[in-house]
Amino acid sequence: MSAVIARTRFSILDRSRIREGHTAAEALRDTVRLAREAERLGFHRFWVSEHHGVPGVAGSAPTVLAAAVAGATRAIRVGTGGVMLPNHRPLVVAEQFGVLESLFPGRIDMGLGRSVGFTDGVRKALGRDKGAAEDFATQLQELLGWFRGTSPTGVHARPAEGLTVPPFVLAMGEGADIAARAGLPMVIGDLRGRERMRRGIDHYRTHFRPSPWASEPYVVVSGTVAVAATPEAARRLLVPEAWSMAYSRTHGTFPPLPPAEEVERRAMTAKERGFYEAGLAGHIAGTEEQVADELETLLKETGADEVLVTTSTHDQEALLDSHRRLAHLAGRAAAAG
Repeated sequence: MSAVIARTRFSILDRSRIREGHTAAEALRDTVRLAREAERLGFHRFWVSEHHGVPGVAGSAPTVLAAAVAGATRAIRVGTGGVMLPNHRPLVVAEQFGVLESLFPGRIDMGLGRSVGFTDGVRKALGRDKGAAEDFATQLQELLGWFRGTSPTGVHARPAEGLTVPPFVLAMGEGADIAARAGLPMVIGDLRGRERMRRGIDHYRTHFRPSPWASEPYVVVSGTVAVAATPEAARRLLVPEAWSMAYSRTHGTFPPLPPAEEVERRAMTAKERGFYEAGLAGHIAGTEEQVADELETLLKETGADEVLVTTSTHDQEALLDSHRRLAHLAGRAAAAG
């Protein structure tokens, strides 16, 4: 096994994708089951995400889902990838993570993003507009202040104040600079834009300011990693997500994930086909040997401390097999027993 892979942490982000022919409730239960398997396999952390009004995603309340995941597991770190801070009041976010950390001490991560709703309708329903993301740095400092008891309001966040819940910044656009100036760990993706990713990481490391939360830079790279017995089987894992992304780019809504074999029979317009083929490219996918080679290259290029795997597909057994193979090549499976 590669030394660089052996010293890297591997984690999972699950977006609770809804699959064609299945319900949102099933998607959420699938997330909890996957978390148990991730823990058994020795993954470092398991995160859930926040999406609103998306037909293909069941995970709309990440702190609630994180509580279910933490309650169903024993030791794996659990968190959010992320809570979209512009959608919420920082006090409420601090209170929610304070409750989680109080219930599951030493296991909770607070991944924070700056995105707002996917459509104008969702943003209106949330009472936000696109400009809300511009205040992310200020919102972030307010949130961290609730944990440190430094709010100028005289109000105290209970039970958050005095607790340490590790914060992570999801670096989209200006996120790398915000993470650096705040002195926080950074999560950056996706793997299809390697040059842009490297620029973001370099900027983050160059401008990082030590803080009470982190004394040195910590980089998590995120993206799709698909491992299977053959390159063709690994590629099929990518097909449902690639088609759903292509559909969202051409129809404005993200649908449930279809089976790969159905996608391969569907007619597509030239525009859809272009987005679909682009969606299949640039990921880390293949056999264990191929994926190990690609991961080693990625880790040497980026110097990342951790890889956050974000793979989604229709075939849940194939997804579990992919995670098992990744754990094996990363040397985690033996440690998990």
